Amino acid sequence: MDNKPIDVARLGTIRCVIAPEPRTTPEGETRRDREGNPLWITGLSVRQAEGRRTDVVHVVTSGQPQGLTEGSEVRVTNLWANDWAVDGRTGTTYRADAITPVSGSNASVSTTSATAPRGKSAGGDA
Repeated sequence: MDNKPIDVARLGTIRCVIAPEPRTTPEGETRRDREGNPLWITGLSVRQAEGRRTDVVHVVTSGQPQGLTEGSEVRVTNLWANDWAVDGRTGTTYRADAITPVSGSNASVSTTSATAPRGKSAGGDA
């Protein structure tokens, strides 16, 4: 089980797709870090700078990230990946020191230029 730092500058655009939620045990209790702070989990989409590929990762932070809205662009500070193996299952968890909104980010996307005039297809044939 190695902790691996992730260079977020190479990831491209990162957006919040699932608002922060408390991370809980199977019994429903809030998980806490070593200092006793509650852990929060946030779903982030990562669109690689080249191409159309998008991945969703769930990132854990100590303390609740503030000001995040679904669809907004975010900044992730000190992101780490940790591979794990338990009872024959394996996976990767992601931890970060902070997830903050990118100031001036706009979650709404204009579709004006992509909308075809009434009665015509986007390809231009009638």
